Amino acid sequence: MRLVSHPVLCNYYVTYRCNATCSFCDIWEKPSPYVTLENVRENLQALKRLGVKVIDFTGGEPLLHRQLDELLRESKRQGFITTVTSNGLLYPKYSDKLRGLIDMLHFSLDSPNRDEHDASRGVKCFDKVMESIQIAKSFGERPDILFTIFENNIHQIEQVWRDICLPNDLVLILNPVFEYNTVGSSLSAEALAKLRHWGKQKNIYLNDGFVQLRLDGGNRVENPVCRAGSTTLVISPENKLVLPCYHLGLKELPIEGNLYELYRSEEVQKLVALEGRLPACEGCAINCYMQPSFAVEISKYWWKALPSTLKYNRLKGTWKQLL
Repeated sequence: MRLVSHPVLCNYYVTYRCNATCSFCDIWEKPSPYVTLENVRENLQALKRLGVKVIDFTGGEPLLHRQLDELLRESKRQGFITTVTSNGLLYPKYSDKLRGLIDMLHFSLDSPNRDEHDASRGVKCFDKVMESIQIAKSFGERPDILFTIFENNIHQIEQVWRDICLPNDLVLILNPVFEYNTVGSSLSAEALAKLRHWGKQKNIYLNDGFVQLRLDGGNRVENPVCRAGSTTLVISPENKLVLPCYHLGLKELPIEGNLYELYRSEEVQKLVALEGRLPACEGCAINCYMQPSFAVEISKYWWKALPSTLKYNRLKGTWKQLL
């Protein structure tokens, strides 16, 4: 049963540029402009009309956008929940400008070991993450640690949780790695079982729907669970609507100040109707789209995701903003 029929999330790519070269991501290889404040203002108004609640300013590295604070301020003014994920390199420089503007601030960290983390990111950013945590805390903010899980670092969950998250009262978000194109990898059933154990611990968030979907072999085109097109709008740095999702990106349509009309157009809605049913959708388990998919339709994944969703919103106090 469908609970919400309108999009709830916008993945707004402010740029594809990045100051890291992560081995499990290819976005940093793309040439890219930066979104303009004027276009963002127009699009936010349309997103509000369409029913979107959350704006995820993403990239690339979103802090590379010199006007990110203005983009966030406009989003807050219009009543959106804001989220930003950063590798931490630029946060100490721009933290004062961003203060109080990000509801869900995530710092990426893939190892408690400085050299290992820096090697996986292709740049020395471990110390910047540690510094960023203390700066954010000094502002009264409570960032999350986003830990992308691979087979070779799952044993480090305990150390990140014990040595970094618990002493700083931070939420550790376990982000199972996903495959797309030729990037990323998968996790064994043994690793998924370990994740389930850790997801039950204090101050740890793991969407158990992610685990169940992987155990089930991912999305199935004959009976899709993915609702990427109808739950999530993806806007590119070129001010285009990307369909049906960023990772598949079959079509990019210029917005030209008409996002509301464009999304509701026959052409777009035909693509939305194909969500989860395209050949490339078979076996997909991309977290970015499954999380909102699980939230809008009652299914076994909705029930699997519900406890962790309630837990996170209780820990962060964001549940009131979703009402």
